[in-house]
Amino acid sequence: MATRSIFRTISGRLTVGSNLTRNAESSRFSKPYSADAAIGGSIVEDSEEKDDLRSRIFRLRLPKRSATTVLEKWVGEGNQITVNELRVISKELRRTRRYKHALEVTEYLVQHEETNISDADYASRIDLISKVFGIDAAERYFEGLQPSSKTPETYTSLLHAYAASKQTERAEALFKRIIESDSLTFGAITYNEMMTLYMSIGEVEKVRDVIEVMKGRNVSPDIFTYNLWLSSCAARFDIDELRRILEEMRREGGSNEGWARYIDLTSVYINSSRLTNAESSSPVESEKSISQREWVTYDFLMILHTGLGNKGMVDQIWKSLRNTNQKLSSRSYICVVSSYLMLGCLREAGEVVDQWKESKTTEFDGSACLRILNAFRDVGLEEKASEFQLLLVEKKCSLEDEIS
Repeated sequence: MATRSIFRTISGRLTVGSNLTRNAESSRFSKPYSADAAIGGSIVEDSEEKDDLRSRIFRLRLPKRSATTVLEKWVGEGNQITVNELRVISKELRRTRRYKHALEVTEYLVQHEETNISDADYASRIDLISKVFGIDAAERYFEGLQPSSKTPETYTSLLHAYAASKQTERAEALFKRIIESDSLTFGAITYNEMMTLYMSIGEVEKVRDVIEVMKGRNVSPDIFTYNLWLSSCAARFDIDELRRILEEMRREGGSNEGWARYIDLTSVYINSSRLTNAESSSPVESEKSISQREWVTYDFLMILHTGLGNKGMVDQIWKSLRNTNQKLSSRSYICVVSSYLMLGCLREAGEVVDQWKESKTTEFDGSACLRILNAFRDVGLEEKASEFQLLLVEKKCSLEDEIS
């Protein structure tokens, strides 16, 4: 739908290590290759299915079987391989969590066409090594790179590996090297990694410190930066700063329609929720270790993924929240209903309304639904408001008199 396309345009689908399929000149390989001894494996499954390089690699069902052997055999049969072909295959393997095979493909690429290796290729290898062999191996690989290959992309990839495994001391030491660097220029994505780490370990107050460093170095925030900043404020129940950030986003966004839609969605959440008088700022831990503070952060992460059109992530976050032992708040229902409406997922929004009405712990709040409806109208999203109104009528929410 149009709204989803707009949101996707905002983000540019930023990923750690930048774009792993950066355009590069295609190169041909013809010499045989010795399998990486650190990884090993040998057996290749034969099949009568489609016979191209990608299909052969994807027919390897077990990680112990070697993509390197497939590549060697392919070249040995007189076939050729391009750099971009290997990049695409590696990216697809990563997407399906076949990290060991993806790493073997990138190793083949490095061994055979080193002169055409991009910064993104090295960054991808750091990430894959951390997943296959662990953080220590990834760190050794990074430190062993030539100085010319220690770029913003490779630094950020290692920082991401530290952040993902909550290696706070290592991440902070690397971040110190990054901000003290005079020869390299780092973008928002690098700073976002540190903020993501601090949010994940509950040190939300440090997010603002990263923001100050970022602004001091004249690095422009992106949509992820603002989301993390908003989330940290929400976790501290600092509504005044939340509103100041939204005003800054409006100034920085200019005439970007997608950016404005994201701000509007966040405003819908703030204006329709009860954050100002909601739960105590003292977190109440559940058996599954999600506190009320963290819960607000999950709500904002849901808004982020809505802004990017990532319905799957919205589904996953909502499922995670429902599977905790914490009592769901009206705020969380407001957030997920708003998200599904923005994504055009009326069926899912209706299911959430049903779950809310059937909940034995959280009373259905008709006035909250009315606030969502009015908030959509206030920011000019009339079509969304009309869809939600019809949904409420269909679900017999008894708001006819109030919303007519």
